[in-house]
Amino acid sequence: MENITTNAENPAPPARRPVSLRWTLALTAAAALGATVTYLATRRSAPSAELAASVTPVSPDAGRAAAPAPPPPIRISPERQQLIGVRSATVAPRELTFAIRTVGVISYDERRLAEIHTEVAGWVEKVYVDYVGKPVKRGDPLVTIYSPDLLNAQTDYLIGLRQERAISADDASLTEAARRRLRLWDITDAQLEELERTREPARTLTLSSPFDGVIVERSPFRGQYLTPEMSTVKIADLSKIWIIAELFENEVAQIRVGQAAKVLFPYGGGGPALEGKVDFIYPTLDPRARRVKVRLAFDNPGPVSKPESYVTVVLDTTLGRKLAVPKEAVIDTGERQYVLLALPDGYFQPRDVQVGAAAADAYEVLGGLQEGDRVVTSAQFLVDSETNLEAAMKSMSMGIPGMDMGGAAMKSTSMGIPGMDMGGGQTMPMGPDAGAAMPGLPGMPGMKQ
Repeated sequence: MENITTNAENPAPPARRPVSLRWTLALTAAAALGATVTYLATRRSAPSAELAASVTPVSPDAGRAAAPAPPPPIRISPERQQLIGVRSATVAPRELTFAIRTVGVISYDERRLAEIHTEVAGWVEKVYVDYVGKPVKRGDPLVTIYSPDLLNAQTDYLIGLRQERAISADDASLTEAARRRLRLWDITDAQLEELERTREPARTLTLSSPFDGVIVERSPFRGQYLTPEMSTVKIADLSKIWIIAELFENEVAQIRVGQAAKVLFPYGGGGPALEGKVDFIYPTLDPRARRVKVRLAFDNPGPVSKPESYVTVVLDTTLGRKLAVPKEAVIDTGERQYVLLALPDGYFQPRDVQVGAAAADAYEVLGGLQEGDRVVTSAQFLVDSETNLEAAMKSMSMGIPGMDMGGAAMKSTSMGIPGMDMGGGQTMPMGPDAGAAMPGLPGMPGMKQ
């Protein structure tokens, strides 16, 4: 009995809880505390019913009509401007000129092409131009044709001449009819005089070249039967050439007939540049390439300029004196175009602009800028990033509870250094010995070492 009494008076200490359980309870309490803080912040940021009722609805049309306010200007110190290399230029009127460079193709002058046909049917006896590309002179023979119809017409003409001399000089109807038929078959007066002198009808007819040129097509062969609708030879006069250039739709509006043009030969193989004029603008558009053809006419400088050769065409044009902004000052995002306006005292501000035709180094200004404005022409992307960064930082700190990076809404003690403020003067230890002395929460006993 004595031993029992002794044990009742001095009870054994309770078993020590495992460390892992203490850490589990600590994390649970921290999660509950985080949820509570989130709920309070949500209630604080939610608008009241009175505030919601006092808001007047805005129609969609009114929202679209209001233009967005321009972003505020920012200031960059002179030292930083010098470091990033900021340069600016003045918007002013200037003479806008530019050159359109495109590819052209040398072609035949279609006004100097000739297709030779025979006026009388017959068989080819001899072909003088036996390959394509052969040069010919004016009057050179091309093809010799034997025609029974031609032979009969010459015979009738000679018979008419004999009857005219034997019977009466006034009865020349038969002779005149035969002469007219021969002329319709392209028999020249010289050939008729030769026929009257020799009194021997020619067995064949020879087709001759009408001018100097080269053979670009040939179809007859010896022994072939030709009719008037069949082409025999095609000749091109290369003393004049055409150059066909292709321009985009927006470039055609700047080109006029009679405008000066320059042609450069690739690799310098065609000699010096050619100076000429725009001869014709084709009225149709290529539906696949979306280009319009422009024709230039030049004197052929020599045999080096061959048809179907490529050349470079340069068309100098001018827009007149216009208000212009340098090309490097315009930032094009695809949806909008804007510049960075250089204001006094080191301030910069983005400004939307509307630009027109592009010259060699400037755009025509249609709106958004005035004469005398200064725009950034160098390092504008760095200045633009500075503007966007400052605007973003300002928008982050506007009216968001607890987000004032410079205020006291977010204390260092709430970040776990050295403890977390739980309100009411209590702190939750967050060190390695946190489980040794965690205060009790409602409905949860505290933990002690």
